[in-house]
Amino acid sequence: MIEEKIKELTGYELPAAAKPLAAYVPARIAGNMIFTAGQLPTIDGKLIAEGKVDAEVTVEKAAECARIAALNCLSVIKAEIGSLEKIKKIVKLTVFVNSSDNFTGQPKVANGASDFLINLFGDKGKHARSAVGVNELPINAPVEIEMIAEISE
Repeated sequence: MIEEKIKELTGYELPAAAKPLAAYVPARIAGNMIFTAGQLPTIDGKLIAEGKVDAEVTVEKAAECARIAALNCLSVIKAEIGSLEKIKKIVKLTVFVNSSDNFTGQPKVANGASDFLINLFGDKGKHARSAVGVNELPINAPVEIEMIAEISE
């Protein structure tokens, strides 16, 4: 079962879906695809790190943040569809990295999420991805992730 494997890989239980910070829904289904809103690296409602990557946050800690943000994406998917077992494949991740000036290691940060999903789902976890450096993120998060997954009806 996927949720048992999450605990093996991360040491964490799948958390309850985070409440939106503004006027949006956490996930939206269109046909057999589910799109998540951006998810932050929070545990029990608190960021696990704050600030810019390569300044206040190390690349290694930012990769952990990416893994937790991906886990939170899975939480909102489960809240919408009822079971992670309905995920047929992870289609795409967009990873936003709150980057210090001249930082170009966004792919290394994004690998925290990508490696986690591939380890969790195997070939179904392989996905297209964008890793984008940004100047700021909500509540000073170092990483934010959006996920698109194909789901069974």
